[in-house]
Amino acid sequence: MTAQNGKDLLIKVDMTGDGLFETIAGLRATRIAFNAQSVDVTSLESQGGWRELLAGAGVRSAQISGAGVFKDAGSDERTRQIFFDGETPEFQVIIPDFGVVEGAFQVTAIEYAGAHDGEATYEMAMSSAGALSFTAI
Repeated sequence: MTAQNGKDLLIKVDMTGDGLFETIAGLRATRIAFNAQSVDVTSLESQGGWRELLAGAGVRSAQISGAGVFKDAGSDERTRQIFFDGETPEFQVIIPDFGVVEGAFQVTAIEYAGAHDGEATYEMAMSSAGALSFTAI
């Protein structure tokens, strides 16, 4: 795989609940992180005293974050409303030359900021709220 352009890592939100995904406007930086908790099954019989983990157990999760310029576009408004309504709609994360991650996420934080001589900016964070799917590109 060759180097990829960061602007091609896109976060999209389902605008209508019918699978109509739109890129969240104004984002300049995006990130997705995957996590898996381990389940320790180490016992006195563990070989050499080494820790043992139970394969396939534990909780898997994903976090999405983004930061950008506030534009008050339709996708910004939808994301803001998702937060205030406590919804968990479908989101897509497009990872260039890799694939698409899709599933329900909850918007867990939105922050707005602005200096008197600059643009209004925002940051947001989301946590997975169910099983995620991956489709290779």
